[in-house]
Amino acid sequence: MEITDKEYKSIVDYVKSNYGINLNGKKTLITGRLQNYLVKNGYSSYSEFLDKVKSSKTGEEANKMLNYLTTNHTYFLREQLHFNYLRDVVLPFLLKKESATKSIKLWSCACSTGEEPYTIVMTMEDFFKSQPGKWDTRILATDISTQVLGKAREGIYLNEQLEVLPDRWRKMYFQRHSDVESRVKDEIRNKVIYKQFNLMSANYSFKSKFNVIFIRNVMIYFDEQTKRQIVDKMYNCLDIGGYLFTGMAEVVDKTATKLKYIQPSIYQKIN
Repeated sequence: MEITDKEYKSIVDYVKSNYGINLNGKKTLITGRLQNYLVKNGYSSYSEFLDKVKSSKTGEEANKMLNYLTTNHTYFLREQLHFNYLRDVVLPFLLKKESATKSIKLWSCACSTGEEPYTIVMTMEDFFKSQPGKWDTRILATDISTQVLGKAREGIYLNEQLEVLPDRWRKMYFQRHSDVESRVKDEIRNKVIYKQFNLMSANYSFKSKFNVIFIRNVMIYFDEQTKRQIVDKMYNCLDIGGYLFTGMAEVVDKTATKLKYIQPSIYQKIN
């Protein structure tokens, strides 16, 4: 199925205006990921499909489009420096700061298939198990794709995906699911609250501020203006002293944010 220049522009404009994702110059990606779905489901053109996306009251077709178009490449302990910094600097800081409430509020903004939030929870479990009192280490994990959220909730991974993890983590936090797969144990899975969330248009009003926000390897799909808007919203969602982690390949304009630059890809709200 061929895509016309007009159809291509319409899809690019729709995705950009509604989700902030810039697909300009990615015609091959769009056709490669949508073509089979359109043919299989009886669409005669990309225009017909986009019309259905716009008119659907359930949002089902829009979710299907996002599931196909968004890239979800992740793995356990990705950019390990962040988890080391969380363990060695952030959690000791929060241990003192939140000693009265014994609650850590953390948000994984683009959680994909769950490797990031589960790595965060295991890092916190390791840290707080030696501390007195019971700490609330549940975290919020969001993504725009319902498909990857479903996989994240299941918490089932190939054994080869777990090879990067410490042996004791594999033994403590995973259980056998099949000959080639393991599943995250309930005690870890139940600490993650998964929700669909559109970083562009969602309501950023939460009951309380976050101590830590991970928004990694997603802003590369946004233009500079959109990225600044999202970083501003993240700033407003952070508690004083809270940390923001971005992808190591992502650059935040330090002159356009109130966040304090700590080191590449790590920022803190100090006032």
